[in-house]
Amino acid sequence: MTTLPLKTCLAVLLAALSLSATETFAATSDSHRSTPVVARLITAQNGVAPGSRTLAAGLDLNMAEGWKTYWRTPGEVGTPPRVDWSGSTNIAEINFQWPAPERFTSFGIQNFGYHGEVVFPLRITLKQPGVATRLHAAVSLLVCSEICVPEDFVLTLDLPQGSGIDQTSADRIARFVDKVPQEAPVARITSAQFHVDDAARSLTIALRSTKAFDAPDIFPEAGDGVAFGAPDIRLGDDGSLLWAQLPILSSVPSEAPLITVTDGADGAYTVPTTSVTRAPAPPFRLATQRTRAGKLVGIAALAFLGGLILNAMPCVLPVLSIKLSTVLRHDPQDGPRIRRGFLAAAAGVITFMWGLAAVLYGLKWAGVSVGWGVQFQNPVFLAVLIVVMTVFTGNLLGAFEISLPSRLQTRMANSGGGDFATGLFAAVMATPCSAPLLGTAIAFALAGRGLDIAVVFTALGLGLALPYLLVAAWPGMVTRLPKPGRWMLLVKAGLGLMLLATLGWLVWVMSGVAGARTALIVLALAMAVTGLLSLKRMSPGRRLSSAALLAGLALVAAHMVSAPEATPVPTNGALAWQSFARAEIARQVSNGKVVFVDVTADWCLTCKANKALVLERDPVRTALSADGITLMQADWTRPDDAISRYLESFDRYGIPFNAVYGPAAPEGIVLSELLTTQSVLKALDQAALPD
Repeated sequence: MTTLPLKTCLAVLLAALSLSATETFAATSDSHRSTPVVARLITAQNGVAPGSRTLAAGLDLNMAEGWKTYWRTPGEVGTPPRVDWSGSTNIAEINFQWPAPERFTSFGIQNFGYHGEVVFPLRITLKQPGVATRLHAAVSLLVCSEICVPEDFVLTLDLPQGSGIDQTSADRIARFVDKVPQEAPVARITSAQFHVDDAARSLTIALRSTKAFDAPDIFPEAGDGVAFGAPDIRLGDDGSLLWAQLPILSSVPSEAPLITVTDGADGAYTVPTTSVTRAPAPPFRLATQRTRAGKLVGIAALAFLGGLILNAMPCVLPVLSIKLSTVLRHDPQDGPRIRRGFLAAAAGVITFMWGLAAVLYGLKWAGVSVGWGVQFQNPVFLAVLIVVMTVFTGNLLGAFEISLPSRLQTRMANSGGGDFATGLFAAVMATPCSAPLLGTAIAFALAGRGLDIAVVFTALGLGLALPYLLVAAWPGMVTRLPKPGRWMLLVKAGLGLMLLATLGWLVWVMSGVAGARTALIVLALAMAVTGLLSLKRMSPGRRLSSAALLAGLALVAAHMVSAPEATPVPTNGALAWQSFARAEIARQVSNGKVVFVDVTADWCLTCKANKALVLERDPVRTALSADGITLMQADWTRPDDAISRYLESFDRYGIPFNAVYGPAAPEGIVLSELLTTQSVLKALDQAALPD
């Protein structure tokens, strides 16, 4: 028989005794077990040693595959773990520590937390040193996978007087203590700056370090309710500069943010930041992705078709009336004059599109939300339209005739000034509508370069102006109209009534944007302008100057208005809508529900058509009213950054916008601008979990 050395025998014996002690005296609570998670309390000590003032413990969570829980700042959705220790004895204080989190993306939203396993280290201070202690933890925990499950349970752990170390638990706690971010002061960080832009749309951060960053991630905390999107992180100065910019998704930071940085093997740390008046410059610029010529041509073709289709959209009534009124002014035999007039009108359409493209590019460059039709959120813009439309309506209904000096009339006829203005106004009135293919083209343009915006909006203008261009190319088309006669008076009156209906719609839109009182004041001033123009006893000069003064007062009244309180979403209509809340989408879907989101506005005529022709008609209405479906409506009548950011997350810059979320479609199914019964029902079926 071979004799083992004494040292080896003692080592084996001590190891066996140590293992036996660990198994016999390990201080661990009973476990809470459920499908998503197994939870328990663990301590490094097997008992409270004589004179001991502190204990090292941990809340130990083991989550099933695909499940996660949340950090102290969970992001836009989620709830961090909460623990009530009120049932504990001999406890003076418990310091609950948070290991550095990971980044998750679900429902298009950034969340921060943990998956697999995590131990929240607990540093416990005793009231009476060396005395037996009882830990009583009432835990509220949210764990999420495709659904979220709230877990509420109680864990208890009694520690008698005694000594000894549970090495397994001690090592496990120590492993996660190492993941707890080091708090300020952090020696390696020499400066930490932040800047929030004037529109409160982005947070820029710059950290300088004595040691180069490797592959960092950052997690800012800036007060309750403040959530950020995915960061754009860039390293400079040989890695010693960390520059990051994050979109602000909800609320305005109410305090200087704390920044938690994780950087692989270098661990994690949390540092406070100092505000600076100008955003720190990035260490390098990202190269603008150049669009292939073929793709740009294809998008331009979509824009052209979208502009052409706009002529047949619900907003076509005022546009069509203006077009017809220009035809009625011409002699069918005067081909050259007709050609000049319609070319001038087409030029007005395209000029407006170029001007709109320039304004949108400027706003985009300045960091302001941009989109198709958002000018209808501006009360001054609406006031201009109301005044102009009132004057047009009065003129067509025969209230007055604007008589200009003969020289000026001749000059305008030869130059096409009136026709140009007609085309310009027609293009303005077309913008509350969206058409198939238009959303794709506009999104491409506003997400791209200045050249992309110019090409797309030029193609859009050409499509919208095509009817004018066709008449200009073949002026003989006008000869197909009946010869001038009394029927022209009826058409003129009919067009006037159509414009009157459009005027009523504009007043209704303005009441939603600026309030009913402001809308009525503007309308009254616009009617006074029309009344002044109809006074034949007053000289033309005085009439025009007085009318201009009243029109100016209408614009001033619109400019001075304060935005009314948000109108609650109606719940007594054909469908029971609730107000839009982006975070609520994830909560509803995590509970197994399907969410139908409708972004609409009073000024969006296509939105109204979708609602009247599809959403509020069977079988779609019945499907949307079924149990397990949540209807969420976002009202973009007035500017709303939360809605703008939501649309931009889908690279969309206009409405209507509809999306369907569900357990089988957590990222959302985006529908076309023009809804159909089949597309809505199909999306609802795809988003729901199969039976």
